[in-house]
Amino acid sequence: MTVTFCGHRTTQDTPELRTWLAGCVEKLIWEGANTFYLGGYGNFDRIAASVVWKLKEKYPQIESVLVLAYLGRDVNAEHYDRTMYPEIEGGPMRFSIVKRNRWMVDNSDVLVAYIILDSGGAADTRRYAVRRKKRVINYREGDVNGNRV
Repeated sequence: MTVTFCGHRTTQDTPELRTWLAGCVEKLIWEGANTFYLGGYGNFDRIAASVVWKLKEKYPQIESVLVLAYLGRDVNAEHYDRTMYPEIEGGPMRFSIVKRNRWMVDNSDVLVAYIILDSGGAADTRRYAVRRKKRVINYREGDVNGNRV
């Protein structure tokens, strides 16, 4: 099972969010998740990457993958097993992140989200995942067990 993440670029790093993410990711690992796609651009992406990387200590079989939206840019791949650049059709660079996010959703089974505002790229990615009938787990809507956070 493959999991991807999306969340607001300016997400606050709180113990509550990290606890929720760790519980969510661990539950998905128990359900068979073994590959985790991360975008690496906003604060939520960095928090999710560090949570997945920490869980690798307990679950070394899982893989953390940084999915690049652009080539030729310096990236910090510290909390990833590997990086990849998906085959996405060309066009203006300003749409690269949107195309990459859609590729991540299309190639995943589950989207784990931190969406508290109904605007912006993360909210658009969540709506795209819902339209594609992907399983979406959102912080504000509860965890993988349906519990409110």
